Amino acid sequence: MPTILNQDGYRFYFFSNEHEPIHVHVQFGAGRAKFDISEGVRLLESRGMKVQELRKAQDLAEENVELLRRTWHECFD
Repeated sequence: MPTILNQDGYRFYFFSNEHEPIHVHVQFGAGRAKFDISEGVRLLESRGMKVQELRKAQDLAEENVELLRRTWHECFD
């Protein structure tokens, strides 16, 4: 489970056997979310995260989307 980014308590990661669409998992405390990052950043699912935590996770994903996509392609292409 490679970690791509740790920032402000949010851990962005992939699983080693990922599939398309290009996406990233996020953990914050006991909460988790998954964002599609193929075109923009779009929430796919979440569990145990408050609305403001999801908003912060999406903001961080948007700020780092090029890093996240590049890392995805390095791992899975």
